[in-house]
Amino acid sequence: MTDATVTPETLNRVLAAIELLRSHYARLRETHAGEVERELSAVLALLDEVDFAKSDPTHLAPSGHGVTRHLSGDLPSRNGTVADLLAAFRPLFPALPWRYSYEPRPDAPGLENSMAWAELIGPIAPFRSEKVCLGITAIGPRVRYPEHRHPAIETYYVLSGTARWTAEGVTHERAPGSFILHPSNIVHVMETGDEPLIAAYTWTGDVETLSSFTSSAA
Repeated sequence: MTDATVTPETLNRVLAAIELLRSHYARLRETHAGEVERELSAVLALLDEVDFAKSDPTHLAPSGHGVTRHLSGDLPSRNGTVADLLAAFRPLFPALPWRYSYEPRPDAPGLENSMAWAELIGPIAPFRSEKVCLGITAIGPRVRYPEHRHPAIETYYVLSGTARWTAEGVTHERAPGSFILHPSNIVHVMETGDEPLIAAYTWTGDVETLSSFTSSAA
């Protein structure tokens, strides 16, 4: 696919979905305190600095990643507060620049085809920023995203699918509508059940250094 396939309509729909997500973050900030409130405030302030009038369509071309096979069936949100976001992003899934940056692992064959993320704002994204990343993560059913860490502060906002999230050895089940904060360099794991996971994510801080696995492959 080339950037010629990226139409103004697609860009406008991406912008509308991002704007809707920003409104959700603003509401979440009002209902949270402490670290979550501070990080949401930082994210919103950095998003205000993004020049959405400029875009690079070459970073919005569809990648044809295998994870999209999990995104065309039934995607129940089970939470009315995020149903509008899922509805806004779902038609865009085939057009998003899904990618995966880890090296293959012998103990997780096929992982590179079962999970991916599509960055919409960031250093290498259709809307450029050196300070904040924003996008969508998708993980297929019955997939374990192994122990990993990154310098960036990370948030997730679950749009569809219930999964187990482990950070510093503590596991919680996170359903649609859940908001998760990962401080810088915290080791965390995500594991899906019978449903694919779809979540919006943000990065702040060091957004250039890629995530890396912390556990050794078998």
